[in-house]
Amino acid sequence: LIFICLLICFLISGFFIHLFTKDLERRKRRFSVHGTFWCRFCCRLFRIKVIVKNQPQEDKPGLLVGNHLGFIDLLACASVQPNLFVTSREMRETPVLGLITEMAGCIYVERRSRSNILKELGEMIDYLRKGFRVVLYPEATSTNGEGVFPFKRTLMTAAAHAGVPIIPYVFNFREINGEPGFQLKYRDSVCWYGDISFVQAIWNAFSLKSLVCEVEFLSPVYTKTDDDRAVVADAVREMIVAKFNPVDKTERF
Repeated sequence: LIFICLLICFLISGFFIHLFTKDLERRKRRFSVHGTFWCRFCCRLFRIKVIVKNQPQEDKPGLLVGNHLGFIDLLACASVQPNLFVTSREMRETPVLGLITEMAGCIYVERRSRSNILKELGEMIDYLRKGFRVVLYPEATSTNGEGVFPFKRTLMTAAAHAGVPIIPYVFNFREINGEPGFQLKYRDSVCWYGDISFVQAIWNAFSLKSLVCEVEFLSPVYTKTDDDRAVVADAVREMIVAKFNPVDKTERF
């Protein structure tokens, strides 16, 4: 019930931003700040503590690239500073989720169409050149916490074309319900994967008593347009893998 009330307030305030901000660039900026405000409020309300390490300067543009476990890492990352998140057009067409992503200022991509994805790559480049921070999840899906999936490479080239760095970051769970680490028994409460619905994922996560997570920014990676994109993607992924703490499958008694 509390989440539904928050969602309604988020959508109403987002509607007024949309209504009274005609300039598209200004609207995106306001939506990104709007998203950060509500994500911070949500974290406080549901006892989610976000530890931030090595936070980059907020006024510096860059392509943020991180691992993806579900909506909690979205919430955490958005609470740190205003960003534009890249998500799928399929998400835009999903009831409720489409409205949420629209009011948060997301950039939509169609990964299954080469012609469309090149056009949308251009949109990402444009926002980066205008000074926005753009968040990309190159795994292209959320995972079950056992590892980091291979990266999709095309959209990562936006950084080189825009002349901004790739800023890798790693998201980890540090404590769940007062218990240290990322224990297997809590996986379905914090990860959104497989057949778990959005509603169930929300319910599972917000039923927890407390949560401590960490967003650690790693060294920026500067690339050029003629760099091998496979090499770049693999190098960035390895940086994240080296810092990621997967779900602990050890049985505890």
